[in-house]
Amino acid sequence: MQVPQPPSGEDLFEASQIRTLELFHILVYTEPMTELLIKLFIKKGHDSRQDYGVLAGIVGIICNLLLTGFKIATGLITGAVSIATDAVNNLSDAISSIVTLVGFRISGKPANRKHPYGHGRAEYLAGFIVAAAVIAVAISLFKESVENIFAPSELDVSITTIVILVVSILLKLWMSLFYTKIAKKISSEAMMATAVDSRSDCITTGMALVSVIAMLFFKVNIDGYAGAVVAVFVAVSGFKSAKDTIEPLLGKAPDPELIKEIEAEALSREGILNVHDIMIHEYGHDFKICSMHIELPSSMSLTEAHTIADSIERRVIEKGLVNEMSIHVDPIDLDDSELNELKTAITDYIRTIDPAMDIHDCRLIRSEHHTRLVFEVLKPYESAKTDEELQELLNAKVTELRPGYITAIKFERV
Repeated sequence: MQVPQPPSGEDLFEASQIRTLELFHILVYTEPMTELLIKLFIKKGHDSRQDYGVLAGIVGIICNLLLTGFKIATGLITGAVSIATDAVNNLSDAISSIVTLVGFRISGKPANRKHPYGHGRAEYLAGFIVAAAVIAVAISLFKESVENIFAPSELDVSITTIVILVVSILLKLWMSLFYTKIAKKISSEAMMATAVDSRSDCITTGMALVSVIAMLFFKVNIDGYAGAVVAVFVAVSGFKSAKDTIEPLLGKAPDPELIKEIEAEALSREGILNVHDIMIHEYGHDFKICSMHIELPSSMSLTEAHTIADSIERRVIEKGLVNEMSIHVDPIDLDDSELNELKTAITDYIRTIDPAMDIHDCRLIRSEHHTRLVFEVLKPYESAKTDEELQELLNAKVTELRPGYITAIKFERV
């Protein structure tokens, strides 16, 4: 009777390739699955940000809990710290999905007396909490992996371990594509951060897979090193996500294209001399408030100026550029030759200090006791000159041009 021989390493590797290809064919055509989920859970006429966010949160919770369970079991059976590390990473992703779900629920609440601008920033806050959790997990996992490098544990891996990790990678790849599609549909930084995190998970699980293959086929234990690399990838992903979600909370600069559109809309009105001091405040993705200064001839009546300002506000809001808008009118005396002369001289002088600087909203206020020159300076953030230094230089220049005149200068960063 012939005794059956145990499969060789080559046979095992070939079997793993076949199973991997079969799984790939099952999971690679998952774009229709994304569309199916959207059709099933997003009702027509109710496709709000909240609905998409809730769907993404539920999908994330279910998938990550499944992955966590399989990997914890596999990690305990094999003793592989890299797999256990990856399991904890998936558990943190499941918790993150819960936080994201709650964040979208809160952000979808309408405005009320206590929160007149809505609750949209809750989405950013949820994203930041997720990122902070990812970073905390990464630090803990890195510490555990380093300890495993100096005191490696025994590994008991098999072809089943490889299959589980390959399935995990393919599922995470699908989740990344799913989150990316949702993020693009609702223009969500928090959701895009989750998509990036899922892509990073593919790499981290891939490192665990490399560790298992090295042990199974080459009898080399690199588990601790793989776990450390996984932890670093997780940390980098967390820091990137934190940056993307905290910037809107801190008040990031508005989209330059949005500023250009608002400027173009204002300057298209007859009588507008210039626009400046455009400020945009975001209270979540769906609520923006804009304020802006427009320059009009001082000869224009108050009623005419108000009509122009009102028409700009209405048009900008109708185009969906912002939700609310407030315009301040600066009257400009075009016939004051002295003012025009001073404005030209000050503009030429300040550009010798920094070519990127400019002035606007320039006017003379004359009284019985003195004459005051009022203007605002547009100063780049990168300027080496402090406001105090510029104030001193400009005061000296005005005194040189008009002895006895006083100034009222405001500095603005651009």
